[in-house]
Amino acid sequence: MKAEEVKLLKFLNSPKQLVIPIYQRAYNWEEKQCKQLWGDIIKAGENSNVLGHFIGPIVYVEEGLYHVSTLPKLLVIDGQQRLTTLSLLIAALSNHLKEKQKQIQLFSSDKLEKYYLFNDNEDGEGKYKLILNKSDKTTLFKILDRSELSEEDSVRLKENYEFFKNEIANVDLNIILNGISKLIIIDISLDKEKDKPQLIFESLNSTGLELNKADLIRNYILMGLEKQKQDEIYEKYWSEIEKRFGRDNLVLFDKYIKDYLTIKVNKIPKIKEIYNVFKEYAVQFNDIDRFVEEISDFSKYYVNITSGKEPDVDLRKVFIDINELKVDVLYPFILAVYRDYATEKINKSTLLDILLLIESYIFRRSVCGIPSQSLNKLFSTLYAQIDQDNYVESIKAIIILQDSYGKCPTDDEFKREFLIRNAYNFGNRSYLLRKLENYDRKEPIDVASYTTEHILPQNQNLSEDWKKQLGTNWKEIQKRYLHVIGNLTLTGYNSELSDKPFEAKRDMKGGFKDSPLYLNKELAKLDTWNEQSIKQRTEKIADIAINIWKYPAVKSEIINKYKAKEKEPKQKYTLNDYEHIKEGEQLGILFAELRNRILNIDSLIREEPQKTYIAYKSITNFVDIIPQKKALLLSLNMPFEEINDPEEKCKDVSGKGKLGNGDIQVKISNHEELTYVLGLIKQAFDFVTGI
Repeated sequence: MKAEEVKLLKFLNSPKQLVIPIYQRAYNWEEKQCKQLWGDIIKAGENSNVLGHFIGPIVYVEEGLYHVSTLPKLLVIDGQQRLTTLSLLIAALSNHLKEKQKQIQLFSSDKLEKYYLFNDNEDGEGKYKLILNKSDKTTLFKILDRSELSEEDSVRLKENYEFFKNEIANVDLNIILNGISKLIIIDISLDKEKDKPQLIFESLNSTGLELNKADLIRNYILMGLEKQKQDEIYEKYWSEIEKRFGRDNLVLFDKYIKDYLTIKVNKIPKIKEIYNVFKEYAVQFNDIDRFVEEISDFSKYYVNITSGKEPDVDLRKVFIDINELKVDVLYPFILAVYRDYATEKINKSTLLDILLLIESYIFRRSVCGIPSQSLNKLFSTLYAQIDQDNYVESIKAIIILQDSYGKCPTDDEFKREFLIRNAYNFGNRSYLLRKLENYDRKEPIDVASYTTEHILPQNQNLSEDWKKQLGTNWKEIQKRYLHVIGNLTLTGYNSELSDKPFEAKRDMKGGFKDSPLYLNKELAKLDTWNEQSIKQRTEKIADIAINIWKYPAVKSEIINKYKAKEKEPKQKYTLNDYEHIKEGEQLGILFAELRNRILNIDSLIREEPQKTYIAYKSITNFVDIIPQKKALLLSLNMPFEEINDPEEKCKDVSGKGKLGNGDIQVKISNHEELTYVLGLIKQAFDFVTGI
């Protein structure tokens, strides 16, 4: 590595070509970054005491990736945003001087271009000092050549060039040139074989915009390849990935890579760790073409699943439904199963069965109020558990065998919760009403233009007609049944129906009799709307819901077959195995009271005695109790910085050797501390379950 401090203009003022490799991201500085750079230049230009202003490093690899030529070509791996922006500024300044027929400090328009924008005596692309990647190159050439720009050209380049043109017109030109002449860079030249440019690139803390996961991963894949191979891999695979996700949809790309890696490493990487996990996974591949082809194929599947681009109509409908449920943990599993469909390991019918099964499983749990966070572990490993010879059967059995926070509610459990669910304030209300309306329809209706209507109005000051129809306990009926599904429907005449009596809502223009919707057919036949009517309609809709969101039907002998495959623990422990909490002893009495209070937090909490501690689990361990001679040591599974502990009883044990699964320890030795400690335990429970 060679590094030296140098003035930017001196760095540019020599025959060279700064080449932005194909794997680098496109130019993406916005006006905000341009304003900051412009402000720094003006301040430096105005203040004679400022001898220089540092703008960051320019890092490049000399030769190596290119054939030796008379014109040195430098492969830029850091600094393209600044180089491009400053080229736009110098071009705008040159254009201004040419239009005004001026020169400043002996600099004319021609000299600015000759010294800093073009290579004298070179032809074709060789004449340009800066070569951007394919998506931006033509636009920069047009700006430098003063050619007419079009709508197809880079928006960022056009807008920032115009920004500098406008600013230059209002500032003393000598100040601008003084400021530019004071700009300092660190000129860092790397040796490809000795300096490991990829590691240096990752460690650079540039003044520009932070690289996203797509940039980092693309650079990691392509940076070490020869130029010809870079172009080949990019054109054949990576450019297709970028087209699928779009230049501005990088959040979706990050989600895709996270879900792709979840399949490959059988665990869910944290967003901040995605790039490192990707590198660890990528080192096993010697065939770069096969590796990037796989990433490209999976990206196509992912976009089809998540973005409504699936070509098959039946599959697209189900994907739209699943996406509306907004449960991200599903996608690694769906992506893996879709891959089997795309490679013809399973047929469309099998894929549809699986998707409908998953949709029903998620919706049933949502109605029953079971947190979706508990599904992380299940769906990150579910594909690996599939019996490839009994694909659908094995998935159904695995889901049925889930317990506690992973369980699939039975028909009875689902119906019981469905009947009393506050459907109006339900997060999936629009999805629910759309599915109900289109049940058993061969020609589905787009209900997007309809709004939710309360048949019995929300207004607490009900009219005398409504009070008479509901009876003397009308207040109780309204409070109890107002938001249940039986009292809701869809209408395009919400404001017209308003709080009118039921008969008016039924018979008026646009009323229930006039409605083309299935949800309103039964309403059109009724003479009254009261407690009995609401209960009957809710029951009917609940029975329909059971048919829409079906429970996975599998014979008991099949369930038993898969249950037999579950591994039994090597050794089972009981509460009698802990000598310090014997029944009747002081610490044993304290433990019994604390244990009861923990189990009463939620009916699905499981108690699992281990060798050295008693674990209490919901989705995972939220508190572990380690019985000691004179106290109970509690291990709380949540970050220390997030615990609300005004009495400062908690101890941070993160990164230290410890019993239990948490980063927080707290001791309890008497009954007076129970209430306070239970409050700490509830915080850990809420953290783990996401409540």
